Amino acid sequence: MAASPRRLAILGSTGSIGTQALQVAALYPEEFRVTALTAHSNRELLFEQVRTFRPALAGLVCPIPREEIPGDLNFCQWVFGPEALEEAARADADDVLVSVVGMAGLKGVLAALAGGKRVLLANKEALVAGGALVTQAASKIGPHALLPVDSEHSAIFQCLQGAADNPIARIYLTCSGGPFRTWSKEAIDSATQDQALRHPNWVMGRKITIDSATLFNKALEIIEAKWLFHVEEQQIQVVVHPQSVIHSAVGFADGAIIAQLGTPDMRLPILYAMSYPRRLPTGGGDLDLFSLKSLTFEQPDPERFPSLRMARQALAAGGAAACVLNAANEVAVAKFLQSVGGKPMVLGRIFEVVEECLQQLAHLPASSLEEVLDADAKARETARSLLCETGFASSSQQ
Repeated sequence: MAASPRRLAILGSTGSIGTQALQVAALYPEEFRVTALTAHSNRELLFEQVRTFRPALAGLVCPIPREEIPGDLNFCQWVFGPEALEEAARADADDVLVSVVGMAGLKGVLAALAGGKRVLLANKEALVAGGALVTQAASKIGPHALLPVDSEHSAIFQCLQGAADNPIARIYLTCSGGPFRTWSKEAIDSATQDQALRHPNWVMGRKITIDSATLFNKALEIIEAKWLFHVEEQQIQVVVHPQSVIHSAVGFADGAIIAQLGTPDMRLPILYAMSYPRRLPTGGGDLDLFSLKSLTFEQPDPERFPSLRMARQALAAGGAAACVLNAANEVAVAKFLQSVGGKPMVLGRIFEVVEECLQQLAHLPASSLEEVLDADAKARETARSLLCETGFASSSQQ
């Protein structure tokens, strides 16, 4: 008898990860049945997704009057407001793909794990801000209750499938280096929004593009890797790899390194998490090894990119320090993206604001969800205050 399809709930179905997850689910209707979908505010796309996949539950975080739901979608239970994410996480599902942005993802992850569901994680905040809470909840379910969707962490997880229980000696987190890979510290600190948004390899959302320019994306991934793979901070090495062919690697005690290579197609890590432990074709192309002219690797510079140093300091501090780092960075990046005309904010101000917030608030505890949310709120308030007090320009330029 054929196995029943896995029931899938997607938190954030109208975003990039969510839409690609639905694309690969549509390739395998006998393997996956979509049971719940949520979106933040893109109602029209969500309506189309509900028509196509006919989930039992759908939700909008930004509420609308119930009478605005099209009549042909009345077969579905609709939920509205921030609680829509937790409702969907508790829905009838085997797996919950959490691909929303922000701290709302933490509540969704904890709700799914509390219901004994497997979580496919594409939300950084859950582990960065609440790593101890999430891993404790996942441990009660068993191994592989938490599967990474982020391409680098998926690559590490894939490498570990060949480890035969040998312990990790070192994790190699690769990154392209962003648009400022060869710039001086002074030039990076003075960079403008337009310059920071010119990523050499990828077309991404504005926030993640700025995080790639500052390497805060890699700083957050250091913290995620610590929790996902139960390693110490000093075992995690960031490697600048401009070609973006090796997505990450794992080293072992005998000196061997296992790396995961592939085309830059997010459908691979998404479908791998959805179908684990099996591998199913994504519908995309294979990596052509013969087209690769060279693969190069560089040491990252924590002086030019202090985000990497701050991530390690946050891990050493423990408590809510990583939560503070994440929240302060989000506020500073949002302000950086809003600053136009006049005397716009420069990139270096992001580093300064995050560092000052860490100095003031790294001592906060994070032993409960309430404490994590409190630390997040205090960090955001402090970051906003710092930006208002000193203006947009870097303090070194004032």
